[in-house]
Amino acid sequence: MNSDGWKIIHIPEKPTLPPEHQPTVKVYASVIKPKFANTIVRQLCKIAPMEDFRHVKRVRKKVIPGETQLTVILCLAPENNDHLNDMPSDVQKLVDPYELSPFITEVSKFAAVSKEGWEEQCKIWPTSFHPPTYNIDGIGGFSEEDTQSICKFMRVAIDLAVSGHQPLVNAAVIVDPSVRRIIASETDQLYPSSAPRDMTIPLNETGESIHCQSIDGITNASSDICLNSIREKLNGSLSAVTCLNPWQWSLQPDDDTEKCSEWHPLRHASIVAIESSSARDRYLFPNSSESFGPDHSQLSNAGSPAKKQKTSSHSPDVQNDSREETLGELSMERPYLCTGYDIFLLWEPCTMCAMALVHQRIKRIFYAFPNPTAGGLGSVHRLQGERSLNHHYAVFRVLLPGDAHNALDQSLKHIASES
Repeated sequence: MNSDGWKIIHIPEKPTLPPEHQPTVKVYASVIKPKFANTIVRQLCKIAPMEDFRHVKRVRKKVIPGETQLTVILCLAPENNDHLNDMPSDVQKLVDPYELSPFITEVSKFAAVSKEGWEEQCKIWPTSFHPPTYNIDGIGGFSEEDTQSICKFMRVAIDLAVSGHQPLVNAAVIVDPSVRRIIASETDQLYPSSAPRDMTIPLNETGESIHCQSIDGITNASSDICLNSIREKLNGSLSAVTCLNPWQWSLQPDDDTEKCSEWHPLRHASIVAIESSSARDRYLFPNSSESFGPDHSQLSNAGSPAKKQKTSSHSPDVQNDSREETLGELSMERPYLCTGYDIFLLWEPCTMCAMALVHQRIKRIFYAFPNPTAGGLGSVHRLQGERSLNHHYAVFRVLLPGDAHNALDQSLKHIASES
């Protein structure tokens, strides 16, 4: 398939800035005698630690004619005050004994995310650079085959969002990239008009998910149709896109009690797709009653392969012949949640959905349009850069070809004017 006009952009853990425009903070520093270096650094680490600036080297070494000059960072300096007498008293006590001559300079506020950025930082003050240790597919770019695959699955999400929905809603497509197959595909189901699908038995008589689709089934013709549809609907209202309007449900009139009882504020597309994937697993593995958790399936980071628990397709408790046949054909393994899967979304997920995808151990997230009101992956917050979490996925934005983004810009301006 021709993927010309599509572009896939990696959304890093931290905002990217031109290397020469990286933010800085002010610090007090002083040239020191080499014989005092160890003593001074030990004391400074106790009285003026720089826990949030571990990427900054405490001592700068410079070779000048005839000697080696050492300069140490004493402590942070006030941003709007250049007076040297504002140093903490504990630091002031070091000035006379070690013959210090404090001055104010600047260091980089954040750790470098690229080698180019690190080289630029070191021109100001030396820092440490630690390239990403994970080796997730796509961080360094995609092959043509992978690009075409990603574009096809994004088209599925677009088609799902525009098919039979008025106004436009968000859509989520969960994919197993190892076999390039759709595991679940759902849309927003916040309101009664978005009737939820029957998730009791989400498989057909052959044991295949009713939402499961091979990438080979996506044609150029269907792709052109869905792109035309999205262009048309982007010119309309986006009020029904739940991640764009996470509190919209609370503004609905309460005169219809029966309808109000059917509203569900948590049924965003990502959440419903997770539910669909779970229902699929329960159907395929009816006897997997053991608990799957960290002890059974190691929690993965963004680059880790999917960890799965093998289940015998010949279990005596599995009565359904078609189910047994499916288990055997697929060398079926019980997935641990959505570990190793990709998810394709029309809109950048809100913080709630982004966190749900962390819990599900999603490997990669692809979205087409940003979420300027509640985005959790770059527009407002950047959950993939929250180091306190025990799982991290990679995030990519898929830029659509043609004039789809022109229509989007107009819609986003309308949203911004209303908020």
